[in-house]
Amino acid sequence: MPLRLEDYGLIGDTQSAALVGYDGSIDWLCLPRFDSEACFAALLGDERNGRWLLAPAGGHRATGRRYRPDTLVLETDFTTADGTVRVTDCMPVRKGLPDVFRRVEGLSGRVRMRSEMVLRTGYGRVVPWVRQTGRHLLAAAGPDGFTLDSDVEHELERDDIVAEFEVQAGQHVDFRLAWTGWGEEPPAPLDVSKEIEQTAKWWQDWTGACRYEGEHREAVVRSLITLKAMSYGPSGGIVAAPTTSLPEQLGGVRNWDYRFCWIRDATFTLLALLDAGYEDEAVAWREWLLRAVAGRPEQMQLMYGVEGERRLTEFELDWLPGYAGSRPVRAGNAASGQFQLDVYSELMDALHQARSHGIPPDEQAWAVQRVLMDFLESHWRDPDEGIWEIRGERRHFTHSKVMAWAAVDRAVRGVEDFGLDGPLPDWKRLRSTIHDEVCEQAYDRKRNTFTQYYGSSTLDAALLLMSSVGFLPATDKRMRGTVAAIEKELCRDGFVQRYTMTKATEKLDGLPPGEGAFLPCTFWLADHYLLAGRGDGGRAVFDRLLGLRNDLGLLSEEYDVAASRLVGNFPQALTHLSLVNTALDIASAQGPSHRRSGTGRKK
Repeated sequence: MPLRLEDYGLIGDTQSAALVGYDGSIDWLCLPRFDSEACFAALLGDERNGRWLLAPAGGHRATGRRYRPDTLVLETDFTTADGTVRVTDCMPVRKGLPDVFRRVEGLSGRVRMRSEMVLRTGYGRVVPWVRQTGRHLLAAAGPDGFTLDSDVEHELERDDIVAEFEVQAGQHVDFRLAWTGWGEEPPAPLDVSKEIEQTAKWWQDWTGACRYEGEHREAVVRSLITLKAMSYGPSGGIVAAPTTSLPEQLGGVRNWDYRFCWIRDATFTLLALLDAGYEDEAVAWREWLLRAVAGRPEQMQLMYGVEGERRLTEFELDWLPGYAGSRPVRAGNAASGQFQLDVYSELMDALHQARSHGIPPDEQAWAVQRVLMDFLESHWRDPDEGIWEIRGERRHFTHSKVMAWAAVDRAVRGVEDFGLDGPLPDWKRLRSTIHDEVCEQAYDRKRNTFTQYYGSSTLDAALLLMSSVGFLPATDKRMRGTVAAIEKELCRDGFVQRYTMTKATEKLDGLPPGEGAFLPCTFWLADHYLLAGRGDGGRAVFDRLLGLRNDLGLLSEEYDVAASRLVGNFPQALTHLSLVNTALDIASAQGPSHRRSGTGRKK
């Protein structure tokens, strides 16, 4: 059986990332580029397609683990009948090639250890050629190369790279695995102890800039570190998750590749970074947005690669069994070719929020916004695939229309608040037109609730954002009714499903129903409670969500209520962004949701 997602920790270097299991395994390495297929593991739990296990011989689970305070340096302790050892894992923040450092340290007694590496490339399909010289090992296959330096000699057992050794109290054994591209020289050996300490200091210096001092500081800092680890330093982009195809339902087919940057996360990301004190990262994110979307507005995508790549062709890795038997396993994401109105609005809002927060202006930002407005004026009435990237027929999704309204509203405020040039009367009329249509076409008067799309009877948790973006006050009768309907129909044990999902709604996205509760939606419920003056309710929801974090403070995309376990890609940026934003909302009436809705704007 594969480890549960809760059993994994994250290490990373702001360009690549790896997942480390509670049993001492590294089961997944996400390298810098989507088009690089090198990895230790093709999928979590799929041991023969790639893994690096470093643990006491005979197999032992950890007796405790932790990050060093305010860092991404992971320490895992193992206790056996013969003694106790600590395995320290990290990836040094770098300017060159990715490294994984592992140190085994004897704490007491004398423990026999085993290092077992099943090294694969090509998503687990290719066994590289290995050449060994003492404690130095080289492996290569196609464009990918690996160099392993260690304090012990390894042997080849068929295709596996294995070493057994003993560590006693006060001793340590070091390992360093580096990835190299085609034609690059193997890296010179490094002082692993020094590199681990420098990595810890780098993270502690970075977290020292956090200006949030509220009651949830530990959770906020851990989420910010996680987000930083999932950023791509050279470009400023932030991936949705470092993994692909971890299922939304165990054994199901809703398995997607999240190793890309979503425009939809733009405003959440910007506000979280700015309010937490990370202006440099916010500026880098804004610059990434402007570069990525360059081109004609009709060519704008909802997601891009870390360097703004557009071709994210989806294909299936049919030789892989999938996590917990969940197939197909996918690389790439076909949703990148969908039409979604809300991404235009998210970009408009992100650029507006950057301006409102006093980020040094970008000369191109308003020009981009003017072009987006010209496009939206002609296309806001078009049906789209919506926020949930349905793979069925396009619809007039309520959330999409609300976000079109938000885009026009930010254009109006750009003129009114900052004196920017634009056809203010025309934009005000358009804003009113969209608002009136949504209230007429998307509102079910009999049930006193907005619905998922025009003429439907289904609900959508994205409706919780209507107040957050300023469309209607959270205290409005129609919003109270909508939230009551969501509480009744989409909440399960206090956690929120994305939308009404039954056999009858299968036609909506062309997939069978079934998935966990979507954790960002549950944070949105907490945000709405706070906007509506229901502070106790918002805090209660937030506390329940904090209780889902694993022992290292990490969260995935969804939560399986019946199985009481995390599901979906892990860790998930939008979930951690939502955690930060809700904590900031709890701490201040000037929090991200208040600012975005307009209720917290400084007068």
